[in-house]
Amino acid sequence: MIKHLLTISDLTKNEIDAIFEKTSFFKERQTRRIPHNPLIGKSIGLIFDKASTRTRVSFEVAMHQLGGHAIFISHRDSQIGRGEPIKDSARVLSRYVDGIVIRTFGHNIVEEFARYSTVPIINGLTDLHHPCQVLTDVFTIIEKKGSYRGLKVAWIGDGNNMANSWIEAASRLGFDLAIACPDGYLPDKDILERAKKEAKSKIEIVKSPKDAAKDADVLNTDVWASMGQEEEIEKRKKAFKGYQINSEILKLAKKDAIVMHCLPAHRGEEITDEVMEGQNSFVFDQAGNRLHVQKVILEKLLNTETRNEIQEF
Repeated sequence: MIKHLLTISDLTKNEIDAIFEKTSFFKERQTRRIPHNPLIGKSIGLIFDKASTRTRVSFEVAMHQLGGHAIFISHRDSQIGRGEPIKDSARVLSRYVDGIVIRTFGHNIVEEFARYSTVPIINGLTDLHHPCQVLTDVFTIIEKKGSYRGLKVAWIGDGNNMANSWIEAASRLGFDLAIACPDGYLPDKDILERAKKEAKSKIEIVKSPKDAAKDADVLNTDVWASMGQEEEIEKRKKAFKGYQINSEILKLAKKDAIVMHCLPAHRGEEITDEVMEGQNSFVFDQAGNRLHVQKVILEKLLNTETRNEIQEF
């Protein structure tokens, strides 16, 4: 059976924990320069409607290190950009590549690709979800804190795709999550309600960044205006004033709290330069871990020898 990764909820807790365990193992092997090439002869297509640094480079390098090949397909250079139906593109590309990573706007696009594709579809980012990034972020928490169990994660800022994926991760894994967003910029209502019903931990929306940060083990944020929202920048700057991770907010968290940001950062807006460059910040380790987590995802989804063992992810 084909396995896609469109949201965190596509994975069970056991599958997520297995991803983290494998990532630690493969990252250590990479540090020691021990080759691991299970995807020799495999190819993956990267369909990107949005600009990218970390997602594109990490997936391309990941495929290279696994022995495979990545083919970048930009929106403007393909028939997809000229209006070819998604269902046609999905069925054609499935005959050329062994998997497809899609970075786009509407989440319905990756869902339709998955509906018609005969190879695994990986969500590299949509306006609704960013599963690969949040899986990486939780792995980084494990590296720095030893575990995600019993922790409080604070999300301060926009209730965007990152916030939505954090909500699903908290529901699946059982850590507490406090999200501080201004009115009008809350996470997706359906995702939040579904997660609260399933969660055994506390998932709460608060208005004050101080309430979210109090006794937090992790402080996390993202830009105030994401790609596609450029016309809203000035409006959002006013709405998000005060929703910033700074030294004052950091003091409210636990002394050993870690600071995270999925990047790129607008220093001086959602996070100060002082905090981002401070001893609590691990944003660049976080970015580096994209490579290692995605290598595990690619191997498990594209390697036909292990695909039938996906439940042991």
